[in-house]
Amino acid sequence: MSASRSGIRRLGPRAVLVVLGAALLAVTIVVSVPSDPPGPAVVTNALDRAITTARDKLARRDQDPRTWAELGAAYVEAARAHSDPTYYPKAEAALRKSLAQQADGNGKALAGLGALANARHDFAAARDWGEKAKAVLPDNAEVYGVLTDAYTQLGDTEAATTALQRMLDLKPGVSSFTRAAYEFELHGRVDDARNALDRALADAIDPGDIVFCRHLLGELAFDNGDVDTAERHYDAGLRAVPDAASLLQGKAMVAAARGRTQEALTGFQALVFRQPNLGNLQAYALLLTSTGDLEGAGRQYTIIEQQQKVDADSGANIDLEASLVAVDRGNAAQALELAEAEWARRHPVFVADAVAWALHLNGRDTEALPYTDQAARTGWRNATFLYHRGMILAGLGRKPEAVTALAEALRINPNFSAVEAHAARTTLARLRDAG
Repeated sequence: MSASRSGIRRLGPRAVLVVLGAALLAVTIVVSVPSDPPGPAVVTNALDRAITTARDKLARRDQDPRTWAELGAAYVEAARAHSDPTYYPKAEAALRKSLAQQADGNGKALAGLGALANARHDFAAARDWGEKAKAVLPDNAEVYGVLTDAYTQLGDTEAATTALQRMLDLKPGVSSFTRAAYEFELHGRVDDARNALDRALADAIDPGDIVFCRHLLGELAFDNGDVDTAERHYDAGLRAVPDAASLLQGKAMVAAARGRTQEALTGFQALVFRQPNLGNLQAYALLLTSTGDLEGAGRQYTIIEQQQKVDADSGANIDLEASLVAVDRGNAAQALELAEAEWARRHPVFVADAVAWALHLNGRDTEALPYTDQAARTGWRNATFLYHRGMILAGLGRKPEAVTALAEALRINPNFSAVEAHAARTTLARLRDAG
């Protein structure tokens, strides 16, 4: 990410691979085709209309590398829009067919393969495809979007900043401003992140872009303890698109934070029926766990296992997400194995935190400490990270530092997790009582 935030407990980065990587990467879709074989389609939105147009075009003339590249980009976008990773193999086939038809100078196909690799969490491949695309299209903003996302996820913050700045220079707009907001937030610059999102919102014309910006503004507010502002953004977005799933998730998150548990449960139940993606499912499972409904939570985790299998079968790497789910289910050994496998591939702060927490849960706090230091290196004001750090420090007997970290976690966002926020408050009180 992947990913998107659960609102009950954040899964990782703000869906970089889903929202910033695939959707906003926007390898400009002039015409796109996302389903095989060609045939009648129900046109429900702009993406579907573009799909129908391109499908008809390719049916008339197969030798068309540009349209095949646009087809691949559309498949990646369709995977995001429908929360359906089964589009990924189709995207790869289309993009590689484009390259087979035009091996030289095919920057669109190269960028599309970079977007696909980001969506599949293969960030090293995304970086490599992006660099190849940059050599062909050195002044294409979308190529730098691929690179920004890949380098961010790999933990190469300097390269990510360089790519982002070039994207902003070439094409300031929703796609680049939202990436800038994430960059700022990752480095603890919350006000700058908010300003960047405000600029993105000002540029948003399409209802989908408006929903996206309102969702990110709401998440930023919620993650920094401002539930009222978060709700205002979710409500404003719902006025643009009344059934936007991301905003309805935000509303359920707000209800949970305000203690309206039944309202939150009802909201998440509707969401997972309509859009059973990992973020919604895990958020619902955690909320059910916090109410003591372990049987209900178990049913959600069974669905998560099924979804993870679909993701893996579609070529996606899910080790980080699977590690976090293993934590929730109390499988510390599996959580550590998966987190360490992901750390072997990349070193962003959110993977460092996952390794640190898994080590802690396995009783290995001394080994966890360097990883929690790594998780803090960019200055991200992340309540979950601080909670994990506080618990690790407490396990090492470093009480004053543990108190500081836990208190700061709750100060930043007292609602960072339905489960872990309670543990943070309990542990903080115990440490303070112990002097």
